[in-house]
Amino acid sequence: MPRKPKPSAPPPPAPTDSRGRVTDPEPIVGEVEFDRTLRPRRLEEFVGQTGLREQMRIAVEAARGRGEAIDHVLFHGPPGLGKTTLASILAAEMGVSFTQTSGPVLERAADLAGLLTNLDEHGILFIDEIHRINPVVEEYLYPAIEDFCLDIMIDRGPSARSVRIDLKRFTLVGATTRTGLLSAPLRGRFGLSARLDYYPADDLATIIRRSANILGVALDDEGAAEIAKRSRGTPRVGNRLLRRVRDYAETRADGVITGAVARSGLELLEVDARGLDDMDRRMLEAIVVKYGGGPVGLSTIAVVVGEEPDTLEDVYEPFLIQEGFLKRTSRGREATDLAFHHLGLNPPPRGDHAEAREEDTPQQKLL
Repeated sequence: MPRKPKPSAPPPPAPTDSRGRVTDPEPIVGEVEFDRTLRPRRLEEFVGQTGLREQMRIAVEAARGRGEAIDHVLFHGPPGLGKTTLASILAAEMGVSFTQTSGPVLERAADLAGLLTNLDEHGILFIDEIHRINPVVEEYLYPAIEDFCLDIMIDRGPSARSVRIDLKRFTLVGATTRTGLLSAPLRGRFGLSARLDYYPADDLATIIRRSANILGVALDDEGAAEIAKRSRGTPRVGNRLLRRVRDYAETRADGVITGAVARSGLELLEVDARGLDDMDRRMLEAIVVKYGGGPVGLSTIAVVVGEEPDTLEDVYEPFLIQEGFLKRTSRGREATDLAFHHLGLNPPPRGDHAEAREEDTPQQKLL
């Protein structure tokens, strides 16, 4: 009699998908058009980043006064803070054409040549994620930035020859969230380099009120402040929370976003008063409750919360470190006293810690 096959073990649970998080500063599916609707068109409409905004205003006025193209500009900083918006505003202020692409799209020199040869005089070419541009394409970009020309090789072998194509004077605007990944030669060719920082709650409340006005959403000051303080300092997150709370207000309230309605809607989304979502709290609880505050290695935390270590490090950790909930040490991750208090627990006495409580490799324990 043939043996019955043993039932196979159930597959392990799939790791949670960080894409689509309501607090993710990167754009999610279907959000690009929505972002464009809410973007300011002029510098006077742009809220926050006061020093940077004044730098851009001076650069624009000077370039217009001389009848020249504005200098090449590099915007860098965390995602969702307005780098693309500022690039389009520069084009509008200068009254020139705006061409947008991204680093990963430019795979061949021909791709770059096609864009550059079609630019108008003093036009702006915006390259998002410029740190991901192909190194071969980057080499062709250098003479275009400096001398406004392209050197193209035609044919191969003994019949190969170089053809120089003159370009109209243009402005390259690059945007990156990883300045350290930019090559030094490319970084040094930008005349203006500007960093965008996280927004204070007051500026975010102003942005959210403006977005509510565009969308026709009834929103009072307390509701705007409630959404702003949970937006993680990022306008894109604030606008996304506004959309979710608008849906909640229209279906569970009278359509007006008050402070109480905003709190109820955001609690339903599991976004707490400090802007932490469910995965943020699970990370903190893994370190605080299971490992006494750490230090504990990243791979161990990943097993506990059911997520990939790279995702935790790239997506979740930066905000927790920025807000002072988490520390990275050579022996692992360690929760701060603020993390204990946020979870309603008393922090332990601080002294010498034991060795990291896991079997990670030294590379995994290091920053």
